[in-house]
Amino acid sequence: MTLVYEPRKSRYLLSRAGTMESSSDEEEARTFIQVLGEKYNPENFPYGQGVVVLSSPPGSPIKDRLFLPSALVLNHCGITKAGDRTDIAAFCAHVVELDLSHNQFNDWGEICTIVSNVPHLDFLNLSMNPLSSVKLDPSMADVFSRLRRLVLINTHISWDSVHTLTQNTPELEELFLCLNDYSTVSESQKSCPSLRLLQITENQLQHWAEVRKLGMIYPSLNTLVLANNSVESVDDSQETLQLLFPNLRSINLNNSGLSKWEDIERLNFFPKLEDVKAKGIPLLQPYTTHERRSLLLAQLPSVVVLNGGAVSHGEREDAERFFIRYYQDCPEQELPQRYHILVSKYGHLAPLAEVDLSPRSTMVDVRCGEKVEPVSLRLEQTVADLKKQLKALLQLPTNGIRLFYIDREMCSVLGPEELKCGSRALHSYGIRDGDEILVVPKVKSRCSSSDI
Repeated sequence: MTLVYEPRKSRYLLSRAGTMESSSDEEEARTFIQVLGEKYNPENFPYGQGVVVLSSPPGSPIKDRLFLPSALVLNHCGITKAGDRTDIAAFCAHVVELDLSHNQFNDWGEICTIVSNVPHLDFLNLSMNPLSSVKLDPSMADVFSRLRRLVLINTHISWDSVHTLTQNTPELEELFLCLNDYSTVSESQKSCPSLRLLQITENQLQHWAEVRKLGMIYPSLNTLVLANNSVESVDDSQETLQLLFPNLRSINLNNSGLSKWEDIERLNFFPKLEDVKAKGIPLLQPYTTHERRSLLLAQLPSVVVLNGGAVSHGEREDAERFFIRYYQDCPEQELPQRYHILVSKYGHLAPLAEVDLSPRSTMVDVRCGEKVEPVSLRLEQTVADLKKQLKALLQLPTNGIRLFYIDREMCSVLGPEELKCGSRALHSYGIRDGDEILVVPKVKSRCSSSDI
């Protein structure tokens, strides 16, 4: 995966690029301060809005002024070390966002040196750094205490280190743990009540028991993104779900393994849930696009946003009526509980009248001079389409004929009607079986000076 973070837009763009790769050549270790000086010197980074101009402190290896924004992006720079902490403190006192993704940090001590000298740091992105084999010492973790957003995508960081971080970030609100190959969730001795958003997409979670642990560790979650895991079911009672996820308003189950309607029904047990994503699940594969949305919507009465689309009052009523008609011919023992609730609301509904929307056609006589041919017309086609159809039959150029419609029942009263508008559909003329189309070749008028 490749992560690109746009700090001003708060977006994370993910695209697959295999596993992390180390530098092709063993380069000399690069420091945070070295890369900072290279990227943000006046030649490479122009002065602009939101940029602070800082002069190098005495003794600093950076011999020029730096134009530093409050959001630093130093990704793909091969950084392994922090560099001089005095320089970091001098240059980064105003920095609030720091993107260090796609580097080579494998020592929490170096990361802590940087973070401890950025006093106002709010956002930290460490994605794509090789952190799988290093453990964060709890004695160093208090330097992360000011963070509100932390991105650890494809770092393969251990759960122990994750818990050490969350136990020492009392204001942490957003945590990104995607692509870390987690198949289980390790329990934590201490919860993280400040966390509002957890994105843990594209891992290997399969059993709801692991998701249950997330509710215990992060009891104040507002948004839970579980997309692209293989979670097979929602196996908890109403009481348990209300207890574990009392504040959950949004859940993303796209491309999960849900295969039973009972799992969808249990989503109603989340007391504040109003936004659900459930695309690409096995349960919905047999249905059409319209059936999927309607049946989901009818099962989730409190949801106001479904699969990213707002739900209007009219759409909900249409979906609930569709739900009744969809199930009303099923045996009593197969009717879902929601069916009876909706019948008590709308009553038993008559089936909708079947409307044949297949293309209509009619048989007419096409007359050209003395020649009469029966021709089948598709009434959704236009006058221009009809001229093309008759071109092959009559061997005449389409721009060399005029067409007249003759209603056999009304011809004595109305007479022929010329089909002049090429874009007009034939059905708008009321053509019926047995009517006639008269083809009249256009006569070219010739005029010479001798005729005047």
